[in-house]
Amino acid sequence: MRRLGISIYPQHSTLEEMQKYIQLAHENGFNRIFTCLMSITNHEEREKLQQINQFAQKLGFEISADIAPQVFEELGLTYRDIASLKEHYYLDALRLDMGFSGQEEAFMSLDASNLKVELNISNGTKYVENILSYKPNRENIIGCHNFYPRQYTGLSRKHFLDSSKLFKDNHIRTAAMISSGYAKFGPWEETLYGLPTLEEHRHLPITVQAKDLWHTGLIDDLIIGNMYASGEELKALGRLNRSKLELTVVTSPETTSLEEKVIFDESHFNRGDVSEYVIRSTQSRVKYKNESFPAHDTDDIMQGDITIDNELDVRYKGELQVALKAMPNSGYSNIVGKVVSEERFLLERIEPWESFGFIKSLN
Repeated sequence: MRRLGISIYPQHSTLEEMQKYIQLAHENGFNRIFTCLMSITNHEEREKLQQINQFAQKLGFEISADIAPQVFEELGLTYRDIASLKEHYYLDALRLDMGFSGQEEAFMSLDASNLKVELNISNGTKYVENILSYKPNRENIIGCHNFYPRQYTGLSRKHFLDSSKLFKDNHIRTAAMISSGYAKFGPWEETLYGLPTLEEHRHLPITVQAKDLWHTGLIDDLIIGNMYASGEELKALGRLNRSKLELTVVTSPETTSLEEKVIFDESHFNRGDVSEYVIRSTQSRVKYKNESFPAHDTDDIMQGDITIDNELDVRYKGELQVALKAMPNSGYSNIVGKVVSEERFLLERIEPWESFGFIKSLN
């Protein structure tokens, strides 16, 4: 099952604030936490991390901590001592921001502590295949992308897709970072431009980032990289369909109750004989062939418009379409709603025969 996560940085907050945040995330279906051992510099912060992780584990969260070889050295440990890190910080995984040679990671995955080894997906090298050549416990190998606080340094879509595919082709669970529009804190300092994995996501609503990443089919878990996301963002993410793309729609004032039923209550899929102009969902014209669809809102059609053919076209009456391009309206198509502007780029990514749905905008 796909999962949602938050990030916790004890050096920027009180124990009480973090507990409230974790509790709210838990209530909205989140069960992963990312934190960073590399940015914690003193005993007080480490003690706070220990306490908050213990609290989170009792709620069922799986906790991963960012670490690098030099942090092992600073703590007086080696890669053979991961059991003590698991026990002391209540961890389920160690994320290796910078890894070892490959053999060490394989050795860590076989440790009796059963701590997961989380690899950096964003590097895009054959690093993961090198580790697998050392015969690790594959059940304990997972992956997570980086986040990027500096504007214009996030991953390109092509690199993101290519590097993620390396992991999915090897059947490794993956995660990526999405970014709150309200949160201020990262592992090191306040962040002005968020903490996304993909650069093109930096200024998008957090739910749109999530829909896009899950829709690639390459990412299992989504983690909010910055702290604290708003309560509204947590609730909106918790409501998302994790298995099917659902586009947010603003309906037209004249849209009838029957048309709303077609939009929101019926199942939709893109026909296999695809058009470059529209996505066609045709089952409603069969189911509602005896119903009345009076003509209304028959202006020319724009990209992102949702139409239902009216009774002036007897053959296609009741068919739902989503416009991929602007086109004239013959008068046979009622414009019953519009996909919100920030989600329209997702339309061109809907594949032939793919199921999709709609949710009504709350704004």
